[in-house]
Amino acid sequence: MQTSLAAALAGCSTTSFEPAPALAPIRARTDRIFDIAVCLRPFRPAGPRVETERLGDVLVVHNYGHGGSGWSLSWGSSTRAVQLAMQASPTEVAVIGCGALGLTSATLAQRAGARVTIYARDQLPETTSARATGEWTPDSRIALVNAAAPGFAAVWEEMARASFKRHRDYLGLPGTPVEWIDQYAVSGGTPRITQSTDAASSNAIEPALAFASYARSIRDLTPRWRSVPADATPFKGTSVARGEIMVFNIADYGHTLMNDFFIAGGQFRRADFRSPSQIAALGKRVVINCTGYGARALWKDETLVPVRGQIARLIPQPEVRYGLVYRHVLTVPRRDGLVVQSFAGGERQGYGDTNEAPDRAEAEQAVRTLAELFTTSA
Repeated sequence: MQTSLAAALAGCSTTSFEPAPALAPIRARTDRIFDIAVCLRPFRPAGPRVETERLGDVLVVHNYGHGGSGWSLSWGSSTRAVQLAMQASPTEVAVIGCGALGLTSATLAQRAGARVTIYARDQLPETTSARATGEWTPDSRIALVNAAAPGFAAVWEEMARASFKRHRDYLGLPGTPVEWIDQYAVSGGTPRITQSTDAASSNAIEPALAFASYARSIRDLTPRWRSVPADATPFKGTSVARGEIMVFNIADYGHTLMNDFFIAGGQFRRADFRSPSQIAALGKRVVINCTGYGARALWKDETLVPVRGQIARLIPQPEVRYGLVYRHVLTVPRRDGLVVQSFAGGERQGYGDTNEAPDRAEAEQAVRTLAELFTTSA
C-alpha cells in the first residue's frame, strides 16, 4: 500500500543509521522513454472471485478480479482454484486466459496430474499482465474495506503466504525472473511496503472507496524499513529510508512460465470467446476461467471495476539495482527497462477509467520528477 514516509518508519529501527551502498544515478531523461503501456486492473470490491459455477456438464472455476495484486497473489489464488478444479478428478483441464493467473493455474493443474490446454486470444507478452509494474504488492487494490467478503482477510493471508513461497522458487534462475532489490523512499516519497498502516488510512476522504490493507498479517515475510544517511546517497533529499522488496522481471518470468508449461506437455490454442456457450462447446469437463477484466463482458460480471494504470519504461541501466519512491513517482529497476509510474492520485487513481490510450505527458512528468533527485541526469 502507499503510505507517508513517516508512517513507513513508524515502528521501524530508526535509532541508528544503516550504511548505504554505492548507488549509480538514474539517467532520468524524457528522451530515454522507449515504451509507455496502460493496463486496466480487474478490481472487485469483494475481492477476487475464486469459486465454481456449473455450465451444463462443465465445471467452471473462476479465478479473476485481483486488482493490482495479480502477479503477487497468482500462485496462492491459483492453488485455491486448482484445488477446486481437481475435486472433479479431471484428466484434462482447459484454462481460459494466458496472463499471470492463467499461467500459474495451468502450471499447478499440470503438477496435479492433468493435461492442460490454454485457450486465449494472446500469449503473455500481449496480455494486461505484461503491463504491470512487477513489484510484490499482494494487497494493492485487492478489496474495499466495506465490501470485502466475510472471512476474506484470512483467505488473503493464505494466498499471500502461498504465493510468496512459490515466488521464492524462481530466485536465482537464469534470466533472473524474480529477485530482491533495495527500495528507497526519499523526502516526501510514499513507499509501497508490506508492513503498511491500517485498512482505511490511505482512503479516509472517501470511506466508500477505502481500499483494504491486510499487510500487517504478513509483516514477518519482509524486512522493515530503516533510515539511511541522505548524504551517503546520490539523492537530493533530507530524509531517506531503505526497505527491501521482491520484484518480478516480467519478460523473463513470463518466458520461464511459458517454457515450463510447454516442456510439461501443455498446449496453447488461440481463441477469442464471446459467450460462455463457446467455452462449454470445447468439450472439457473442467475449465479454469482466468480472464481478468475480460470477465466483465464474457461472464456479465458487473462487479468488476477497471482501475487504469500506466507505466513508462526507460532504457535499462544494468548498474541500477534499486527502486525509488519520490513525490508520488515509483521507479522499479526491471531488467527489461526502468519502470516509472506516477500515482499522484493515490490508490484511487484511475478508478473506473477505461481509457487505455498512453498519456505521454503523464509519463514525461513522472520522469522529470524523478530527475529532481539527482545532481545530474546525464
